[in-house]
Amino acid sequence: MTAKPLSAGPWQQAWRALLRNPSALVALAVLAFMVLASLLAPVYAHHIAKVDPFTSNVAGSILVNGQAVDIMQPNDNPLHLGLSPIGPTGHAAYLLGADSQGRDVAARLLYGGRNSLLISASAAVICLVLAAIAGIAAGFFGGLVDSILSRMMDIMWAVPVYLFAISLSIVTVSQGLHIGPFVIEADNLLIPIVIIALVYVPYAARPIRGRVLALRQAEFVTASRCLGVPQWRIVLYDILPNVMTTLVVMGPLLMALALLAESALSFLSIGVQAPAASWGTIIQDGEGLIYTRPMVAIAPGLAIVIVVLALNILGDGLRDALDVRDAARRSS
Repeated sequence: MTAKPLSAGPWQQAWRALLRNPSALVALAVLAFMVLASLLAPVYAHHIAKVDPFTSNVAGSILVNGQAVDIMQPNDNPLHLGLSPIGPTGHAAYLLGADSQGRDVAARLLYGGRNSLLISASAAVICLVLAAIAGIAAGFFGGLVDSILSRMMDIMWAVPVYLFAISLSIVTVSQGLHIGPFVIEADNLLIPIVIIALVYVPYAARPIRGRVLALRQAEFVTASRCLGVPQWRIVLYDILPNVMTTLVVMGPLLMALALLAESALSFLSIGVQAPAASWGTIIQDGEGLIYTRPMVAIAPGLAIVIVVLALNILGDGLRDALDVRDAARRSS
């Protein structure tokens, strides 16, 4: 008599469903490529392009097809007044051209991707942790705890996201962040990470609270209470595992929102501070060159669009893979 094979768990079923979703796999591959390319920024800058993307080079020149070409060239106007940076060369050095300070746009794009992706991913994780704590506490304990947390979330919800983020950024950029004896300087990446995480907490906490309110009435939770199981054990072993699917689905979507927020703050000079770079700061660098060297602003803009689109497609794929009704149909 042969033993009956064990059925796959819900997470294994979800992973298999995700693997059968070609759109989600393409989005995952695109994200992996963008992350890998950003991580290899030092290799590209120092060993392939052989440039310093953080040093001004307005008086420099490069070899293009065996000829020395100035990085800053006369404008294409009748009087040839002023200088414009070199455009895309098609070579390893200055592949996408230079910005107004003679810096390699392609190398800065990769370095900017490191900061943009790091900030957005970290902000999404911190936001999910804070939202999970607030949502589970409000939904499970109810009463006064729910009233206090819900009113706090309502106040934060009432303020527009970007207005809230800009207000916090202006204060922290001017004087840093002081938390007791700890001081975080204005150019520390932790500041935009914390700000972006905080402003999106209400948007993530509300669906978690609603999910917990439904779980609190479930039979397995009622049975645990009747057996005298401590509340902290119910939260950790009954509530949290059932909320994890909601957190996983919201992860890519929150990262996409965080990436857009970081780009907006950096474009306004209240996000990532010089000499560091992000996709938002590179767009700001290209604002004055939009008619002469549009690639300076277009390249980081395209990178943002590609990553945000991939994150949204991946989020949709995760939602479909973790849907309980679809999982039940697949298992049957």
